[in-house]
Amino acid sequence: MIDLKKSKAKHGQTDREAELRQAIELLFFSYRAFTRGPDQILAKRGLNRQHHRILYFVGRAPGLSVKDLLQVLDISKQALHMPLRQLVSMGLISNDKSLFDGRVRELRLTDSGKRLEARLTGTQLVQLENVFSSAGSKAETGWRDTMEFLAND
Repeated sequence: MIDLKKSKAKHGQTDREAELRQAIELLFFSYRAFTRGPDQILAKRGLNRQHHRILYFVGRAPGLSVKDLLQVLDISKQALHMPLRQLVSMGLISNDKSLFDGRVRELRLTDSGKRLEARLTGTQLVQLENVFSSAGSKAETGWRDTMEFLAND
């Protein structure tokens, strides 16, 4: 791994550019660490991060429509089709007609889907709790502010 603490500005780079590049590297490496545990659990089932995102957001909003899930994930129907079909065929998500509008498909985690999602997200909850406890509340607030700015950019 690159030693980010010893990273220096390269020829032609300003100190600010070097700091921003270091921030990019930290984001890459932290995301890799954040997804490592769930990735290992998913791989044993032949699944990946795309499946995790679907499980997570369906779990957060039971009855979510396919249309709304597409908006949350910001992906095309084509990109969602295969992983969602896999999760339904594995019995992890139910895809039922809405009681109020038969044209709308509502997604819900099945009991086994809830267990898998809890296991995947549970590793990340523990990881974030440990990091936030170590870093302190000011650092957590700064991190949340930064992530919110990035998410809304």
